[in-house]
Amino acid sequence: MSFQITILDTNEVYSCKETQHLLSGMMQLGKKGIPVGCRSGGCGVCKVKIHQGAYATKKMSRDHVSQDEENSGTVLACRVFPQTNISLSVIGHLHKAVMR
Repeated sequence: MSFQITILDTNEVYSCKETQHLLSGMMQLGKKGIPVGCRSGGCGVCKVKIHQGAYATKKMSRDHVSQDEENSGTVLACRVFPQTNISLSVIGHLHKAVMR
């Protein structure tokens, strides 16, 4: 099953399968999507804030996402799998790159 993922910063929308992490689905957008780093949860480059939607996560590095952040919807896109349509925004030091 596929879900619609909306990046609120750019109003970009892409489709992402429930078996695909948000970052993998986004890579089809090119530079207007979520910043891409190591793709395995170790670098923190793809940090996003989920505003709406349900999702499942894999283990994330606490160097980049605290338990409190994760509980409030701040996650690494490479470790998140959609279970419904999702709205998110890019956060952190690469937000400016997304807005170019």
